[in-house]
Amino acid sequence: MRRFLLVLLQLTLLLALAAGIGAGYKWWQYGNEEVIAPGNTASFEIRRGEGGRPIAATLRGAGIQVEPWELSLAWRLRGDSSRIKAGRYELEGPVTLRGLMDQLVLGQAPKEYMIALIDGWNIRQVREALARAPELVQATAGLSDEQLMQKLGADVAHPEGMFAPDTYAYPPGGSDLDVLARAFRLQQQRVAEAWAARAEDLPLRDERELLILASIVEKESARDDERPLVAGVFVNRLRRGMPLQSDPTTIYGIGEAFDGNLRRNHLRTDTPYNTYTRGGLTPTPISMPGKGALAATANPGQTSALYFVSRGDGTSEFSETLERHNRAVNRYQRKAR
Repeated sequence: MRRFLLVLLQLTLLLALAAGIGAGYKWWQYGNEEVIAPGNTASFEIRRGEGGRPIAATLRGAGIQVEPWELSLAWRLRGDSSRIKAGRYELEGPVTLRGLMDQLVLGQAPKEYMIALIDGWNIRQVREALARAPELVQATAGLSDEQLMQKLGADVAHPEGMFAPDTYAYPPGGSDLDVLARAFRLQQQRVAEAWAARAEDLPLRDERELLILASIVEKESARDDERPLVAGVFVNRLRRGMPLQSDPTTIYGIGEAFDGNLRRNHLRTDTPYNTYTRGGLTPTPISMPGKGALAATANPGQTSALYFVSRGDGTSEFSETLERHNRAVNRYQRKAR
C-alpha cells in the first residue's frame, strides 16, 4: 500500500510538472506572438471595471489581432488581470501579446491631449468645447464671462473674439484656464501684428475696432479669396457712413433665441448688434476671427462694391449699386426659398 501511494505521488508530481511545462510553453507561444504588426498603430480605451470579454472586443475593434480565448488563457497564466489600468492607450507596432498585457497592467497616460478652437466660434461654443475636453480641469466652471476675463487680467469685460482660434495641447490634468490664457495671449499678438501691418487709410481707430470688424468678416465668409473683398465692402460702407447691414451681427444680437431662420422682423428689431438699425461697428466682436480674417480686415481688397449676397454655393456676388444687388438677391436667394 505504501508503495502504491509513493507511485501515485510520483505520477501526480510528473503530471504537475508536465502541466507547468505545457503552460509555460503556451505562455511563451502566446506571449511572443505579434498582435500589432510593425508600422501599425492601435488606439483604444479601457473603461473602469471592464472584464475579459469587453476588453477583448475593444482590442479587436482597434485592430489588435487577439481572440477572447487567447486573452483569457494569457491572463490566467499571468494571474494579474485585476491590475488592468483603465484609460486611453495609443500603441505602435510591433507589439506582442506579452507586451500588450504588460502595457495594460502598467497603464499608459497620454503625453498630451489636443483641443481645437475653431475660427468663427463664439464664446459659448468655446466654453462648451473646453467643458467636453477629456482630462481637462474645469477651473473656470461657474465663472461668468466677466469673471473669466478678470482671471486673465484682461482690460475688457466681454470675452467675445478675445481668444485665438487654433489647436492647443495640454497634459492630462491641465487647466481650461491655462488653455484660455494661451489663446488670449496669442490673439493679442495676432491682432497687434495685423494692426501694425494695416493699410494706411483704414477707417478704424484702434486694434479693438480691427478685432470687431474682423469678427464680422469671419462670420460673413469662410473663403480666403473672398474675405478681403468682404472687408473691402464694409470699409467702403464705413467711409460713406452707411450701416454695415450684416446678417451675422443681427443674429448675434438675437442670441440663443435665434432658431436658424432670419426673418424680416429680426432686421427691424433694434439691438446693440443690429447693423441694419444702427450705424458703425458692433459694441464687441461677434466671433473668434482667425488670422485670415484679421489680415483681410487690416488690408481689405480694393473694390468699389457696397453690397454682396451669397450665391448659395459658398461664394458671394458683389455689387456696386443697390439695383444690381437686388437683382442678385432675386437670382440667388429669393428663388431658393
